[in-house]
Amino acid sequence: MASIVATPDIGHNGPVTSAQLSHARVGGIQRPNSVQVGTIVWLGSEVMFFAGLFAIYFTLKSTSPGLWADQSSKLNIVFSGIITVILVSSSFTAQFGVFAAERLQKWRTGPWWDLKHWGVVEWFYLTFVLGALFVIGQVYEYALLVSEGVGFNIDSYGSAFYLTTGFHGLHVTGGLLAFLIIIGRFFAVKTFTHKEAVTAIVVSYYWHFVDVVWIGLFIVIYVFPRIGV
Repeated sequence: MASIVATPDIGHNGPVTSAQLSHARVGGIQRPNSVQVGTIVWLGSEVMFFAGLFAIYFTLKSTSPGLWADQSSKLNIVFSGIITVILVSSSFTAQFGVFAAERLQKWRTGPWWDLKHWGVVEWFYLTFVLGALFVIGQVYEYALLVSEGVGFNIDSYGSAFYLTTGFHGLHVTGGLLAFLIIIGRFFAVKTFTHKEAVTAIVVSYYWHFVDVVWIGLFIVIYVFPRIGV
């Protein structure tokens, strides 16, 4: 029989048992995970960084509208739209990986074509491939633009274009390295625990962030010039 302890009332009149007090201490208050909170705070600083890049882009554009109209016409919006769809799709695959991590499912439990039974490793592998295709597509686009006279040191448009998209590309590359690291970690551990699940979740935060940033860049750099904004 649980013993009665002298303690302030917790939600009802009269004394509480030691079992109730233990539940109140352990289960009553849920502290936020420090890793997740730290990641969100860091991403907040990244928001400010990219806000500065957007400010640079718009400032330079306001000083040279004719140059912007001429150089932006060299952008291949169809090709850029394709790699944008690829990157956005990778955000969905990363989230499916998070769902598997929340189930503590490391590997698939069915045939490879049955996506419903994929684990976090398979979903993160697919996310890595899609992200790598985006980076390869961006490098290919850079090569085409350089051949058409759009260079970093040639004019303000080239400087603004490569500065904004280049820093984003570096962030995507960093995310790809993070996926490789945590996939390797998942291979190393014998038991997939809550700790590994939290790791998968915080990496997905970062990946969703770079995807959202690219959507903004795509609209500003590729779409706005086509509609005269």
